[in-house]
Parts: sequence; structure tokens; C-alpha cells
Amino acid sequence: MEDKFISLLYPSKESYNAHVSGALRPDISEQVCEELGLCEIFDLKAGRLSDFFTMDEAVIKYRQGTLKDMEEVPELAATLAKVHPILDDIVELRRLDRESNAGESYLYSITEIELYVSCLDALAAGLRSVRERLVSPAFKNLADFTVELVDSEYYSELNKKLSALAARVHEVRSITVGVNLDRELRPVSAGVISVNSEQFKSGKLLDKILRFSFKNDAFTCIAELAPFGKGQSENRQEALIGAFNTAIEEVFHSSVRGWRNIVGEYVIENTDFLLKLLPEIEFVTKAAELIAKLRSHPGCRVVTPSLAPMGEGRFSARELYNPRVALAIDDEIVVNDLVLDERAGIYVLTGPNRGGKSVITVAMGAAQAMCQLGLPVPASEAVISPADGIFTHFPEGADDTIDKGRLGEECQRLKEIFDAVTGNSLILLDESLSSTGAYEASYIASEILTAFATVRCRGIFSTHLHELAAAVPEINERSAKEGGVMIDTLVAGIEEGRRSFKIHRAKPDGKSYARDIAYKYGLSFDTLVSRAREQRGEGR
Repeated sequence: MEDKFISLLYPSKESYNAHVSGALRPDISEQVCEELGLCEIFDLKAGRLSDFFTMDEAVIKYRQGTLKDMEEVPELAATLAKVHPILDDIVELRRLDRESNAGESYLYSITEIELYVSCLDALAAGLRSVRERLVSPAFKNLADFTVELVDSEYYSELNKKLSALAARVHEVRSITVGVNLDRELRPVSAGVISVNSEQFKSGKLLDKILRFSFKNDAFTCIAELAPFGKGQSENRQEALIGAFNTAIEEVFHSSVRGWRNIVGEYVIENTDFLLKLLPEIEFVTKAAELIAKLRSHPGCRVVTPSLAPMGEGRFSARELYNPRVALAIDDEIVVNDLVLDERAGIYVLTGPNRGGKSVITVAMGAAQAMCQLGLPVPASEAVISPADGIFTHFPEGADDTIDKGRLGEECQRLKEIFDAVTGNSLILLDESLSSTGAYEASYIASEILTAFATVRCRGIFSTHLHELAAAVPEINERSAKEGGVMIDTLVAGIEEGRRSFKIHRAKPDGKSYARDIAYKYGLSFDTLVSRAREQRGEGR
């Protein structure tokens, strides 16, 4: 059949080759995937999530179509669920084949082809039944190619020959061995007389004589050649097994070997594409499962993002949320709007501890990453430009401790990030420089932010440093001289002394946070004085 490129994730062989070469793969490491919670909620078994990221807009749109079909045609998931374990069996069979002897290898080759046939039959049947409902080029191409292959005359002939040979091979239950003896009854030569579909039965000569079935009972042994496996050394057992395997190999040598060469070429040319699809099948299956879970969670929405050119550095999301947090709680998730615009290429996000700063920072990264996997994103509306990399600097160990050694490590990591980013990168800095005092941290953070703004990358700096947020006008003035993007501030809100986890675009007021927290825990001056008066019996 015609050599045709089939893929669920790449629209053309050229785009696939470009991805493999790394030309259009963004710098999004497996560690970043872990920090964004994506490895946990995606849970791939056969590959790494970081291998699937792309910044090719054509590839992203192609995958969006693939996953839309997965959502709207649920029978596809059922079909892939049937195919996946068969392909796993083929992979395992090939591993065993590499470690086997010749006789076993012939049998493995027939079994492999049987698995291919069952896989193709299941795939063709499932896709044929939904062909008219498919929209994506990925599944339409796969359906057309598979159905054409299964309906071909060659495939029909293959099935007939396979059935005949498989019946012959799989029905083998015993072999009859003839042994020539010399005058002293010593064996001088031996060979296979016949291959049988019935197993021999152990028996004694006296029993056969008493049953009067000596002539008609060819499958009851007069005496066992050796108690197979009982009391034998490992070497002797292996020698005996090897002898029988050699005998079987000789019997099937001509028919199976010739068959394997012919069919092997057919498998490579027309059906081996299925094994190449195995990682893609797992990816789209896991992706569809994740999206279904998010859609069913209270208050969660997912949307296929509109793509903006990479050079525009767009990120706009309404009702954005962190998918890992959403799936970890039973309650309705708090959602927020987050928009980068001409007044904010980078945000400084401040607010109380455990007030939602880290959650929204990770939410932005997760949405960007999911977009570049070709998935819908956790929001109700979204416009996103692909990034050439996502770089994270998240806290390690205890926060808010003065540790000069750890400060040096933080600064080194920030320097490495700065050396790697471009104007098309996304940076996510969460409580960076928390290992030193407020004065040192604010100074270093100010320098770093000015540099990132000058590079014109986009992102969020989540911090407890209110002094840094207060210095944003000065930072903007410095970076503007170098053509940098603008920095603006976000605050994690507190309402009536309680963390609302809502993020507002506003100027921070550190005192109001402290005041709300003091009142919440009864530590304001008025509350404490009132309590002291009660204890003295003075009343109010």
C-alpha cells in the first residue's frame, strides 16, 4: 500500500521530524512539569510529558482537533482502550523474541502477526462505525488508512494463510521421536517421526495389556524416556529442552521461516505504524480523561484556547484556576481573571501567606503548558501565545529563613534562568529570595525584575516582599530606558479577615493585610485591651 504518514499529534512527517530534531520544541523540562502538577494529574506510563511540548502553532491546532474528536465521539476512547493492551503485548513479545532461541522465535513471529491482525480488526471496526462523525484530520486519516488496509485483498489472503499456519503450529501438543539402536540396544541416531495434535499419556505396559489397547493406543507411553524436570540438574533440563526446540525448528523451518520473511516485510511496511502510535494513543487517552475530570468538577470549565502569534506574548484567561488543586478538593474552586497587556508584561503578586499567590502562579504555568500540549486549558476563555520556554523558580525547604548558603543557590538558579530566557519565554518566580532578609531580598529582586523586563519576557513574581511591589514605578522607569515591558502589581485579597483567594489588579497595602489578620486572630490592640479589662473585671 501507499506509504502514508499517520499520526494523532503531528499533521505531517515534516512537522514530526522537526519536533524530533528539537527545532520546534520549547524548553519545558520534566522538573517544570512536576512543579506545575502536570505529571501528577496526567500520569503517563510509557513516556515523559516533556517530550510532547511544542511551539508549532500548526501542531497545536492539529492536536486540538484530535482531542475535540475524543471529547465528542466517546466511542474513540473505547476503541483505543481495546487497542492499547494489544500493542503493549506486541512490545513485550518483541522483547521476549530478542531473548529467545530459534524455535521459540518462529512461534513468537506467528503470535505477533496474530496480535497485529486482532489490533487492526479492532481499530478498523471501531473507527468504521464512527467515521461519519469524525472531524479531525488525525482520526479521519487513521480511519481511512486502517479500513482500507483491512478491506484489501492482501489482508484477506494474509488472514487465510495465518489461520492455516497458526492452526498447524498452535495445535502441536507432542512429537513422536524415533530412536535407532545398535545390536547392544544402544541409541545410535534419533529423529522426529511425526508432529501430533494430541498429548501423550503416561502409562505402564501392564495397564495397556490389560486394556487390550496396545495396537490402537498410540499416545500412551510404555515408559517415560526420563522423569522430565524431576531430579534433573538445570543443565540437563536445558539440554533436553534445547533438543526438542531444535526438533520443532527443523519441522517448521521451511514453512515458518519463509512465511516470516514475507509477512515481516508486510508488517513493517503496513502495520508497524501502530507501534509508533502507542505513545500517542496513551497521550490522547490520558488527555481526554483529564479534560473529562475537569469538566465534571464543580465550577470548573475548560476551553480550547485561541492562539496568538508567539511574538505578541499574549496571555489572557478568564476564570482561570489551578487544575491540580481543583482535582484535589471536593469544593468549588476559586477562579480568577489574568491578563497580560501593554501595562503588564510581568506581574508582582503580593498578599498574605496561604492567600492563593502560589496557586495562581502555578495556574498560569499550567494553562500555558497545557496549551502547548494541544489541550484545552483550565479557564472559560483564553488567548495564549506559544512560549519558547517555561522557567520556574519555586521555593525549596523552609521559607522565610536567613540562610546565606541557600541564598547563593537561589541567586545562581536565577542567573541560569536569566541566561536561558528570551522575549518569548514565560517566567514563574514563587517566593524567590525568601532565604534572606527583606532588605537584601528586595534589592536583589528589584535588579532581577528590571533585567527580566528588559529582556521582554512575560510572567509572575509571587512574593511576600511588599517593598518590591512598592518599587515597581522605579523599576519601570529603569527598564523603559532599555525598551523593557511594563510591570504591574496584583494582590491576593482578604475579605473580612478571611482569605478569599481572589486576585485583584491593584496596588498592595501590606498594613491592611496585617490589620485584617490581627483582627481575625484577636490580636488587634482594641481586642487585646478589651480582653485585658475583662480579666481585671473592669468590663468595657
